[in-house]
Amino acid sequence: MSNVAIITARGGSKRIPRKNIKDFLGKPIIAYSIEASLESGIFEEVMVSTEDFEIAEVAQKYGAKVPFMRSAKNSDDFATTIDVLLEVLEEYEKRGKIFEYACCLYPTAPFVTAKKLQKAYNMLLETNADSVIPVAAFSYPIWRSLKIENGKLQMNFPEKFNKRSQDLPSAYHDVGQFYFFVVSRFLATQKLFSEFSVPLHISELEMQDIDNETDWKLAELKYKLFSYE
Repeated sequence: MSNVAIITARGGSKRIPRKNIKDFLGKPIIAYSIEASLESGIFEEVMVSTEDFEIAEVAQKYGAKVPFMRSAKNSDDFATTIDVLLEVLEEYEKRGKIFEYACCLYPTAPFVTAKKLQKAYNMLLETNADSVIPVAAFSYPIWRSLKIENGKLQMNFPEKFNKRSQDLPSAYHDVGQFYFFVVSRFLATQKLFSEFSVPLHISELEMQDIDNETDWKLAELKYKLFSYE
């Protein structure tokens, strides 16, 4: 079982201070990603990539490993998830560890469960895809979306104006929870989303972007509604 879970947890959150270890219904929010990864039983290693020693301490308390700290170069506002994953995988290789599959999890994804991770891993094996990405359908047809130019409303897709809603194609978005991928292909392309990425469908009620305090409260309400614990 040559799989690694990589939880990316930078310390410099600005909109929600100390976001990655903020209390979410009784424990640090990062604990949910760690515990789901450990409970899934599919990872040889569950690690957290961070430059923050307090985050590292919390991560280890909940069972993750922090075998090395993130570099300063990949700890600023401009570092991407791709940059962080490449650094982690390259550092492991230097230490003689090469993984076949990896899952990048975000630390503010309390709706991730062991079952979802297991399902994504099985999909990756069965389809031979490059990656599995959790997605959800937009609740409103994006083809009827509007924009504002010079103070006036305009349609983004005016050619769809007379189309019935049921005749418009469904559209989906990345829910921002995790990405399960084949390591060798990722290293070759440096892409998580490729021509052979497959979707893991997630209910709109089992996801929530958490960018501000209102988002945080909505996530807690949804979580309590479904009684995940």
